[in-house]
Amino acid sequence: MPDFTCNLKMYRQRKGLTQEQLAARVGVRRETIMRLEKAQYNPSLKLAVDIARAVEAPIEEIFIFPEP
Repeated sequence: MPDFTCNLKMYRQRKGLTQEQLAARVGVRRETIMRLEKAQYNPSLKLAVDIARAVEAPIEEIFIFPEP
């Protein structure tokens, strides 16, 4: 079970980007984007910021972590 919710797919699709295109923009492999969208990979802060900028959405709306 994922320990966070990821809304990346929705924001990526709103920008008309494929997983491959987004991956190229943020400097990772397409598989990384795929795993993020399935909440199977917890991104580094830098990657999360780069993705938020690429899809022009608030980071806290893309990656939602539960309160401790």
